[in-house]
Amino acid sequence: MTVLTSTLLGQGDDAAAAAAAGGVGIFMILYFALIILMIVGMWKTFDKAGKPGWAAIIPIYNIIVLLEITDKPIWWVVLFLIPIVNFVAPVVVMFLVYITLAERFGKGGGFAVGLFFLPFIFFPMLGFSDATYQGGTPAATA
Repeated sequence: MTVLTSTLLGQGDDAAAAAAAGGVGIFMILYFALIILMIVGMWKTFDKAGKPGWAAIIPIYNIIVLLEITDKPIWWVVLFLIPIVNFVAPVVVMFLVYITLAERFGKGGGFAVGLFFLPFIFFPMLGFSDATYQGGTPAATA
């Protein structure tokens, strides 16, 4: 009986491990798909605003470009780097940036909330829609 039990438990562990690995694999594929979707959406949004699209893939520089598009002070990036302040400041800064970004493309407050909570959906919507950049000082293109 103990041989049968140990055989069944051994097979169950392998099956559970295979199922877990498959689940992790599917999660990783979906995660990378969402990241790529957001990068493509930001790329198109930056292009529409007259900024280089490749800036979407540079981690801190993409925040600087968003601040430039929305005419917010560039020094706000420093708030992301200060200990303790960086727990609250990024949330406040990005919400203000998304509100202004939505306004610059002729969208409302609801779209800004969508950019904040679901950026992987709303950045592609902004980038691939017919919305045009209407804001501030026109960005120079090289």
